[in-house]
Amino acid sequence: MSNIKYKRVLLKLSGEALAGDAKTGISSEVIGEICNQIKNMQDLGVQVAIVVGAGNFWRGRYGKDMERTTSDYMGMIATTMNALALQDALESRGMYTRVQTAIEMREVAEPYIKRKATKHLEKGRVVIFACGSGNPFFTTDTAAALRAAEIEADVILVAKTIDGVYSADPKQDENAIKYDEITYLDILNKDLKVMDSTAISLCKDNNIPLIVFAMDNPENIIKAVKGDKVGTLVK
Repeated sequence: MSNIKYKRVLLKLSGEALAGDAKTGISSEVIGEICNQIKNMQDLGVQVAIVVGAGNFWRGRYGKDMERTTSDYMGMIATTMNALALQDALESRGMYTRVQTAIEMREVAEPYIKRKATKHLEKGRVVIFACGSGNPFFTTDTAAALRAAEIEADVILVAKTIDGVYSADPKQDENAIKYDEITYLDILNKDLKVMDSTAISLCKDNNIPLIVFAMDNPENIIKAVKGDKVGTLVK
């Protein structure tokens, strides 16, 4: 533990990260690689919580002809499928887990209770938070910031398909500049699409650092928890 900078982390995974090249559904190969990295973290003594999105199945904006809250609730329920897939893959690697949902579904998961979540983490279990915050009009980014504040996480690890925060989308703008470090305020002022503005404001108000990095390199997540330079640090 002496070389670990962050003892308790919240890992924010997008649904797309679980889909791989297919962009939809769940890739067993990709989810396996992610879970291997999570196991590496836990083997170092890091307490790991996860918030997972559902963009591989459903986003609220997909239901453009629906009433907004209905579409958002569909997205929240879809996150539970990803959470259960993560749970299964983690447990197949010998880890103990709990899925907690912000919408009650007792047959498949625990309801979210902050004290229970903290106790699970202290006992070495990976806790997977599903259903976002349980409220429409809020994204899983905001849920990640909220849960991180509640469980007193040392950092939020934001795993993406690109290797940090850029001044523009590097896939569309070859002149985009990568930031090694940036402040919450700069992200808000420059309208950079790291997380939504509500999530960034929550992190700023609670002084929770973010590390944004590419998930495709298995060493990145270990570098991040050790405090080594990787991706972009938002503070």
